[in-house]
Amino acid sequence: MVRDVAYDCDVLVIGGGIVGLSTAYAITRAAPGTRVTVLEKEPGPARHQTGRNSGVIHSGIYYRPGSLKARYAVRGAAEMVKFCAEYGIAHEVTGKLIVATERAELPRLHALVQRGRENGIPVRELGPAQITEYEPEVRGLAAIQVGTTGICDYGAVAERLAEASGADVRYGAEVVRIDRRAALGVAVRTADGAVVRGKALVNCAGLQCDRVAMLAGDDPQMRIVPFRGEYFDLARPELVRGLVYPVPDPAFPFLGVHLTRGIGGGVHVGPNAVPALAREGYGWGVVRPLELAGTLSWPGSWRIARQHWRYGAGELRRSLSKGAFTSAVRRLLPAVTESDLIPVAAGVRAQAVLRDGTLVDDFLIREGARTVHVLNAPSPAATASLPIGRAVARRVLALL
Repeated sequence: MVRDVAYDCDVLVIGGGIVGLSTAYAITRAAPGTRVTVLEKEPGPARHQTGRNSGVIHSGIYYRPGSLKARYAVRGAAEMVKFCAEYGIAHEVTGKLIVATERAELPRLHALVQRGRENGIPVRELGPAQITEYEPEVRGLAAIQVGTTGICDYGAVAERLAEASGADVRYGAEVVRIDRRAALGVAVRTADGAVVRGKALVNCAGLQCDRVAMLAGDDPQMRIVPFRGEYFDLARPELVRGLVYPVPDPAFPFLGVHLTRGIGGGVHVGPNAVPALAREGYGWGVVRPLELAGTLSWPGSWRIARQHWRYGAGELRRSLSKGAFTSAVRRLLPAVTESDLIPVAAGVRAQAVLRDGTLVDDFLIREGARTVHVLNAPSPAATASLPIGRAVARRVLALL
């Protein structure tokens, strides 16, 4: 019976961000001749998380030793630098400082030193005078210098992955229905009425990944709760030489407001983390009632709110008050003023939340019949995209 089906491809990938395109690239590298079709609802690649982040190649220092984030980020950082060099994509290994500005942060900074060593990352500890050698305008009690951190153009990486994969990448192809039959394969209908048939499906839909999983008939046992990250550009980029981060709170997957000198020479400041009122809610004016109702009806959303309302209130204040945001930046960079901060495009983080309110801390990949779902791949997924793509490719090729 299977032989009678006219398949359009072997593997259907939903999502044309860096993870979906890396998966397509990995499949065709591992199994030449495998036919891959990528369906992306936007008119081009990398229009959401991939194209709206800080452009940082993360070292892997923050992540729990042995976790997928730690292993894939450390491996992925080196591979991303190599990929960019091979394909002539703008990048630079800059290193970065993680700076403690209060005594209460010193134990967490020392814990990061230990974590870095456990993850195999070279770390140098700095005192106040050494901080100013790296960053003359930055102030802190202590810092660590992480040499393997870098920057690149992830949008260009995604475009190159699409080309190099040899996949049939279809833009403007929003998936509205999935018909999956264990004995036959998967048929997907797009908004324009087209039907694409494949032997297996990969869900790399990012902000929409839980909805795609449910369209396929699987219960993802999580929901995406979108958090908007707002950014500014620094009007006086000469104040910052490289990358400067605060010490993060280990209770949250967010890294705090940081300073990032990008490939073009400008300095990005941000992001904060506030609940978005739509999956793709890049501003307070973007409200989608059905999506918001879906977020509010998920029990985990209310548990997050009850448990972390103080943290959320601070983030909300920094979103609504430029003065409050400036004060957060001044902890690291005292010379900055409100007029130095120029608003630029925001991003939205697709954060998986479990029913009990747990913020999923690691990458989350699950399988269904003829299907692989990538259900949590926020930062550092861009850094880790090449190893993630290989891991997903192995799973879907095994299904074939």
